[in-house]
Amino acid sequence: MLIKNLYLPFEIGIFETDTYTAKEHKNTYFEMFFILEGKGIQVINQHQLEYAPNKLFLIFPQDTHGFEVIEKTTFFFLRFNESYLKTQDREWLKKLEYIFYNHNHLPGCILKNTEDKPLIRALAEALTKEQKGQNLYKQEVMQQLINTIITIAARNIALLETANQYHPTQPLSVLGYVHQNIYFPNALRIEKLAEHFNLSPNYMSEYFKKQTGESFQHYINSYRMKLIETRLLHTNFRLNEIADEFGLTDVSHLNKLFKNHKGINPSEFRKFANVDRKANETKI
Repeated sequence: MLIKNLYLPFEIGIFETDTYTAKEHKNTYFEMFFILEGKGIQVINQHQLEYAPNKLFLIFPQDTHGFEVIEKTTFFFLRFNESYLKTQDREWLKKLEYIFYNHNHLPGCILKNTEDKPLIRALAEALTKEQKGQNLYKQEVMQQLINTIITIAARNIALLETANQYHPTQPLSVLGYVHQNIYFPNALRIEKLAEHFNLSPNYMSEYFKKQTGESFQHYINSYRMKLIETRLLHTNFRLNEIADEFGLTDVSHLNKLFKNHKGINPSEFRKFANVDRKANETKI
């Protein structure tokens, strides 16, 4: 299967066609498509769904995806890779946790808030206009607009997950609490979770395992390690910064937990990931 790479931190553009059928392929970068005009079918990981104007789609690295155009379609696309993420601050990256791990990687528009649809359209048009111009601070303005689009996407994915928040019988409300407090170990004790949902600790433990198939502690450890993998892959944060961010005692604590999870220490994981990325780039 074809693998596509992005050699710039970000790329935007408008693509219009009435006969295009994109073969399924994988990217090594994140990609968003906003449908300005047209109709067709989007395919992600062998799942299909129709698309129409004012729909925003999110493609993850390593997702297989393609489009089948039924009516003449105008796509706005935004692509960004790990080098772009490395330019962002930590608080902004935290907003992306919903994008990285709480999305279902299925086809379909990610905009739950309908008021965001004209906003995304306006931002796409502003980005396209800015790119064609030669105004002062062009790159800085484009970066702010791109970050706004990404943040709106993260907000909507958060809305998709938390639509059932505050309903004690819904598992997503429990997972939402875990995701929102992953950086605060004291808030992730089973007693704190039980207190938050007005349940006994024993019942909460049983309920969590029944809904997720995992013990409470195993889920927390797995989720934390996935986020740490993201830091290692997509940022230049030092190991002591990552350990501090997730409330771990020190780098030794981080090394121990990560090695138990992946079989190698964080430094080795980051090194091998960079080698694999360069190897993929040579194939294009």
